[in-house]
Amino acid sequence: MKDWKPATLAAQAAGAQERETGGIVPGISVTSTYGRGPDYALLRPGNIYGRDENETVRQAEAVIRALEGAAATRLFPSGMAAIAAAFRTVPGGGRVVMQSGIYWGTVKWAREFCARRGITLDEVEASDLSLLSGALSQKADLVWIEVPSNPWLKLVNIEEAVTIAHAAGAVLAVDATAATPVLMRPLEMGADLVMHSATKGLNGHSDVVAGGLSVKDEGLPAWQAICSDRHDAGAILGPFEAWLLMRGMRTLPLRVERSSENALRLAQALENHDALEAVWYPGLATHPQHALAQRQMQGGYGCLVSILVKGGFEAAARVVSRLQVFHRATSLGGVESLVEHRHVIEPHTGIPENLLRLSVGIEDAGDLIADIEQALR
Repeated sequence: MKDWKPATLAAQAAGAQERETGGIVPGISVTSTYGRGPDYALLRPGNIYGRDENETVRQAEAVIRALEGAAATRLFPSGMAAIAAAFRTVPGGGRVVMQSGIYWGTVKWAREFCARRGITLDEVEASDLSLLSGALSQKADLVWIEVPSNPWLKLVNIEEAVTIAHAAGAVLAVDATAATPVLMRPLEMGADLVMHSATKGLNGHSDVVAGGLSVKDEGLPAWQAICSDRHDAGAILGPFEAWLLMRGMRTLPLRVERSSENALRLAQALENHDALEAVWYPGLATHPQHALAQRQMQGGYGCLVSILVKGGFEAAARVVSRLQVFHRATSLGGVESLVEHRHVIEPHTGIPENLLRLSVGIEDAGDLIADIEQALR
């Protein structure tokens, strides 16, 4: 199985089957506790209590672990729960260096958490390695980057960031939600941890909230702390959600391939549109980090496209109101295309008020392009 390509790993759920019946689709193990024999020995070693020991969750973790080329994976009840687990490894009085301009939910939580814990938090434009290096001229415990960033769609050179972070004694964690392991595998570039909001591309059907952390080396002290914290604090994913996630991942490579193709076609069609100030997409040759995207991402550049509408907030709002194929909703990575007017969500962060974030799905590309073009008239 270790030599299987991502398409095979995903389609066959990393070899998962129903053990007792031989069914090719595993069932859902919903038990909360496990039995013991007359001698009080466990009937199945390792299965004590459902809080951290569930076969369905383990199977979903195995799929992600295989796709990432990871040593281990742990699932959480949301992407933010996974992020919180990583940040909680930083001791009180420690230091975090975090990329600026990333998902606002991460930024808000990290600022508040670090303030409560007396942790120094430095936010830096990590896509500029000189700024990242300057921020890490002093010791740090954790470096958090997001590649590509949401919704600015900037990239960080992961291999270089690893070298800089490790020289400062820090663990380097990558939020790779927008790429998925189909397009980018940060652990192979030296990252210590990779995080996915599995709610997004991994599940891909907008019917699960989940998160995952994967590690390059299980001996990493931060990983041991993450596993212990999940077990003791109970930040677990339910078995039904894990089963839905695993079902969604069976089509992950196909979905990512199609949405990436659609996103590139859409970005190219809109790149020189008279009603737009700019189109941000790593797959465009005009993107300032296109060459880096070509090196770090394989098989496509993801589903996210950000467009800036001429005429400011009101003009962008009018475009959103006219869309007929794109759903007006928050999220990304699903089979359906979504549009989000980000300034409405985070008006205080400096996000351009005319920015529309498009999560491009698997619909007909021509329909998506026509929908945007009619809305821009």
